[in-house]
Amino acid sequence: MKENKKETEIDTVKDLNNENTAENTVSDTDKEKNKTEKSGKEKTKRKTAKTIDGDTYRDMVTSAANALDNEKDQINNLNVFPVPDGDTGINMSLTMSPARGELKGFSGTVADVSNEVAKTFLRAARGNSGVILSSFFRGMAKGLKGCVEADAKTIATAFKNGVDSAYKAVMTPTEGTILTVMKACADNAMERMDKKPEDYGDLDELFSSMLEVAGETLAKTPDMLPVLKQANVVDAGGSGFVAVLQGMLAALRNDPVKPKNKSESTETKKQADFSQFSTEDITYPYCTECIVTKSKDYRGEGMCEELHCFINKIGDSVVFVEDTDIVKLHVHTTDPGKVLSEAVRFGEFYTVKIENMKNQHSGMIATHNDSAESEPEIAAPEKKYGFVTVCSGNGIKAVFSDLGADKIVTGGQTMNPSTEDLLKAVNATPAEIVFVLPNNKNIFLAAKAAAELCTDKVVEVINTVSVPQGVSAMFAFDPDASLEENREMMEARIADTKTASVTYAAHDSTFDGKKIKLGQILGLIENKVKHVTDTREECLKLVSDAVKKSSIITIYYGDDVTKEEAEKAAEIISENVNPYAEVTLIDGGQPVYAYIISGENE
Repeated sequence: MKENKKETEIDTVKDLNNENTAENTVSDTDKEKNKTEKSGKEKTKRKTAKTIDGDTYRDMVTSAANALDNEKDQINNLNVFPVPDGDTGINMSLTMSPARGELKGFSGTVADVSNEVAKTFLRAARGNSGVILSSFFRGMAKGLKGCVEADAKTIATAFKNGVDSAYKAVMTPTEGTILTVMKACADNAMERMDKKPEDYGDLDELFSSMLEVAGETLAKTPDMLPVLKQANVVDAGGSGFVAVLQGMLAALRNDPVKPKNKSESTETKKQADFSQFSTEDITYPYCTECIVTKSKDYRGEGMCEELHCFINKIGDSVVFVEDTDIVKLHVHTTDPGKVLSEAVRFGEFYTVKIENMKNQHSGMIATHNDSAESEPEIAAPEKKYGFVTVCSGNGIKAVFSDLGADKIVTGGQTMNPSTEDLLKAVNATPAEIVFVLPNNKNIFLAAKAAAELCTDKVVEVINTVSVPQGVSAMFAFDPDASLEENREMMEARIADTKTASVTYAAHDSTFDGKKIKLGQILGLIENKVKHVTDTREECLKLVSDAVKKSSIITIYYGDDVTKEEAEKAAEIISENVNPYAEVTLIDGGQPVYAYIISGENE
């Protein structure tokens, strides 16, 4: 990335009304849209908009949703840490996706439409970025209450309400994020309203001005957050908000952003019933994929036919593509280790991906069965306390179930459940008081939003940011204690729980002044990257330091780790911790994280 990136971004965002766009401000929304953003001659030909009605507001939000969806991959790639949870773009896009589906065709006044948008987005909100975005539109709806149409001054005031609402959704707002970009836009809009009414300008000018300020502010986010500057990127959430403004302005100009992939229809599609065949019918359980950069001896076409023949014999669903410099292969097999051992003879791995399809299928059946259950929307209370917890991996789900969790919502890294998902689980829990354990920092705000929406039960969200913390909270629970006593006991137990984990780098990055390459092994302590290694074994030795003083150590191994590898991992950790510690190994089956390690004291 060039050193003058920031200046480039500022210039580029100023030119958003031209055809050129900037990479890291995620302003390449769509070339079709950009052709309408040529200022000058085209702008003088447009009919200026003094007010918008409900249908126009709906179209603006739909266009914004399309812009976000078109840019979600670029937004994901702006995430600072290379841990495979780069889902800011996905979460924001899914939050606004109802605008491209169930809100399609909804009509009414600006007040009616904005209120429906706010309610729907709040329920669809995923991840912290999604909840913040939905809170913004919720505040917008409050500012548009009672309006049949809205002029520039009303929109500016509603925008300010939206930003205030977004800030209130976050307990400790951090500057240099999406909030900062939102606030700069609101401040700009309100400054315009301080002028005489005849100088307000039309809505096009209002949104154009806010978009320019949004881009300038986004380019400054690295100066506000050191972690952004270190990674040489701008804020991902802020980039998403720039895309939202671009989409709204495009629709205001009667040329709304269209989805890039028109085949991706938002209409409801028939879902496959995965329960129609047994998990045990999966003969080759491991979906194994890799890209190999050929070594010098194997460069050229047709030089890796030996590898092709090998994978044809070791499984099914074989895909083998070879060009001069690389080989890409896909195979379903019983032993992915053999595939990788053979493949590495022909060069170096560029990417590797292994998935346990039996675990995936079991999870799909469980999801299908859960959705097929004829549960009442609001379960009558049968007891005082109940638990809703979020996790992934059949083994980890079994742990929470054994501890007494009433409802388990599938989710975690790379798959944050929506506010609606959590609300349904809370409502289906047959208890007067429901504890919600999000077990992930990016799910906490959605859990809080679900708690606010629930009117039939008392909902207490415990801020667990990892699976070990969630397990500890449930161990601390006392059915005979009061709500306040249980909260205190859970929080105390959480504070004493140490968490370490091992995963991989999802993309190239820079951390703490060191270059991180795609595929390298990352060691996390309390969800923060602390170690970068080339092997899991080396990483395990380093992260074990976090739990070396613990007397109870639990190791959850993931879906791409064999039992033999897991047992070796347990040996490595045992050699580096308290010799009297009780070390337990559990087949967690979780994706993304090869190992999640919990450390506690009796």
